[in-house]
Amino acid sequence: MLFRSRYRDLPANPSLGLRAPKTAKRLPKALSPESIAGLLDMEPEGADEIRDKAMFELFYSSGLRLAELVSVDLDSVRDMQLHGEITVVGKGSKTRTVPVGKVAIAAVDRWLQIRLNMAGDGERALFVGARGARIARRVVEQRLERWAKKRGVGVRVHPHVLRHSFASHLLQSSGDLRAVQELL
Repeated sequence: MLFRSRYRDLPANPSLGLRAPKTAKRLPKALSPESIAGLLDMEPEGADEIRDKAMFELFYSSGLRLAELVSVDLDSVRDMQLHGEITVVGKGSKTRTVPVGKVAIAAVDRWLQIRLNMAGDGERALFVGARGARIARRVVEQRLERWAKKRGVGVRVHPHVLRHSFASHLLQSSGDLRAVQELL
């Protein structure tokens, strides 16, 4: 059967087997350093907000993924306090060690004082929810969204925006793309 085209009769469709080009993936917009400062420079009110501030400071300070943050156990905190770094389990169950800033360490230390009263018996997770068990990813997303609205950030903020902002700001200040890639 002949393939009819506007130009000529062809024995087959020449486009069979071809794939459309991939569409470009949009990167999340990074928050400006001023927006990050406005987001994180807030005095928390109550235990939940102390936990939230510690989570968000750790997100931004270390460029963590959401899954990495919720999987952090108390064992990792000792290294953070001693060496200023934390080991997390990342994509593909690979472990990586990332630096943690002083502000994030202070926020986590403050959270640890309150965590004792909130965590269930034997709970190993650093961040726990209302029931004393490891906090769920969706809860972290909702808390960050609520936190950003409360601070008047004009864009939708989700965990990956903090990771992307970390990378963008680090690249702007250092100019070393390879080092930023290795940290991420």
